[in-house]
Amino acid sequence: MIWNETDIYSENILLCYPLHPDSCPRAHRLTVVKVAMYAVMLVMIFTTVFGNLLIIISISHFKQLQSPTHLIVRSLAASDCLLGSLVMPYSMVRSVEGCWFLGDVICKVHSSLDMTFCISSILHLSLISIDRYLAICDPLRYRMKVTNSTVTVFTTFTWIFSFAYSFSIVFSGVNAVGLETLMQLYCVGSCALLFNKQWGLTCPILTFFLPGTIMSCLYMKIFHVARKHARVMSERVTVGTTGGLKNQSAAHREGKAAKTLAIVMGVFLLCWLPIFMASIVDSVLNFVTPVEVFDALIWFGYFNSTCNPLIYGFFYSHFQKAFKILVFTYICKVSDLSNLAFE
Repeated sequence: MIWNETDIYSENILLCYPLHPDSCPRAHRLTVVKVAMYAVMLVMIFTTVFGNLLIIISISHFKQLQSPTHLIVRSLAASDCLLGSLVMPYSMVRSVEGCWFLGDVICKVHSSLDMTFCISSILHLSLISIDRYLAICDPLRYRMKVTNSTVTVFTTFTWIFSFAYSFSIVFSGVNAVGLETLMQLYCVGSCALLFNKQWGLTCPILTFFLPGTIMSCLYMKIFHVARKHARVMSERVTVGTTGGLKNQSAAHREGKAAKTLAIVMGVFLLCWLPIFMASIVDSVLNFVTPVEVFDALIWFGYFNSTCNPLIYGFFYSHFQKAFKILVFTYICKVSDLSNLAFE
């Protein structure tokens, strides 16, 4: 898109590259709006990076937390942490300013990493749902077959698939085949990842709807079993006996686990469903979603990576104890932490 000097001065258009004839226009926003956007996005970025770092350090530091489930959570936290540190800061500048200042090659790398970490995060959530399903619905087989080595193999495959899938699509350009007319409208300072109808349907189905369907089915089964266990154990409670108190405590844990799983699924769908639905609609209806709306939906997806450490960390007592020990030991320099020891 070419802007001549008359257009620039008559319409007071600010360009990403004022001296370039093919420059994209900057986003026209009030200063107070830009400051507010930067503030909200920076809070998201810092929460995503440091929240997930705390999860990674806790699991790596305490052997009590190095179970198969927690190793998946650690790999998930690594994916979310990388998204927050390598992708979200650059997306923030692009979203607020409406410009990409780092060139086409870095744009492709950024888009590839964006896809990689988002897909990796979704697939890790699916692995956690499978792990929890086996642990709750088939505990005997779970103890025999699900080991740290098994989890390492599956998380490694998840990372390899996410990288290979994302980089091959972006750098091969198969996603943009048939969109040559739209590509002719390209302006300098733009960094948009467009998908034709074929890939606009394939990518959401393969990377979201399929894993999301698996997660939904498994979590509904887990929720049903957990509620059933809680109800059975509550009926067995005998007031004043040790066994009754144990059953009551176990029932409480089962009920809390079921509620946590409901929150996990709800946040996952709330964050990711809008952007993938918009991707499908855009590919079919020739990109009818306004840029600002699509950008906001992308940040809704990012928000899931911000919520993950809060859900998987602060909702579980073992992580709460680990966080307190780390903070008191390495920040507050408190040596006597016997009351915070793991059970």
